[in-house]
Amino acid sequence: MEDVPDHGAKAALFDAFAEVAGALAAGRRAEIVDLLSQGERPVEEVAAQTLQSTANASHHLRALARAGLVLSRRDGTRIFYRLAGPEVEELWAALRRVAEARRDDLGRLARAYLGDTDGLEPVSRAVLAERLAEGTVTVIDVRPAPEYRAGHGPGARSVPPGELSAAIGTLPEGIPVVAYCRGRYCVFAPAAVRALRARGIDAARLEDGFPEWRRVGLPTAAGDEPGRFEASPGGPVLFSSVQTITC
Repeated sequence: MEDVPDHGAKAALFDAFAEVAGALAAGRRAEIVDLLSQGERPVEEVAAQTLQSTANASHHLRALARAGLVLSRRDGTRIFYRLAGPEVEELWAALRRVAEARRDDLGRLARAYLGDTDGLEPVSRAVLAERLAEGTVTVIDVRPAPEYRAGHGPGARSVPPGELSAAIGTLPEGIPVVAYCRGRYCVFAPAAVRALRARGIDAARLEDGFPEWRRVGLPTAAGDEPGRFEASPGGPVLFSSVQTITC
């Protein structure tokens, strides 16, 4: 007689899968995952960046932790959270791809938040990497400073939100600028490109953001130093800790 599968065990297994999905079934939790894909953050910064109370942010973070999507650590009286692994970032990216393919209203919702981006043609990661290696572009990272320090594209200068006007006068003249931020649905880069173009500067945005750059294996830097790309003759693009194309 053949063994009869234990449907209760199967149900428990699939309930566990569903719990992971259910942890993202709230917009604020998805927003938190998007934020933490930039790097580790303390609870109070998560709350401030997602416009929630610390109590609400902590509630959502605990739900994400129960599902195994985030990890925490304590440093004195502060609690820091980070994504549990690259698989979580891949899950968030897959969810966005499904929404882009299946939600007819996503374009309208994105325009309502980002503004009209039709005239802001994006630069691909491959093209940006080539221009960085050639030294023919200035790259600005327009995310908040803690995210830049946690990780950034080599050669990128940190220009946090609210500091672009002061930074414009220090950008190298005659060199095109590419801005990037958290990803395709981040408002900082499109806003920076519009402001730069209004000042007569040749500017474009990266096709997505730093998490996508890192996820495909392109080199990264961390801390306050920009770093740079270097191209060896006939060889691959390499990474160096020396700053060049930004000032």
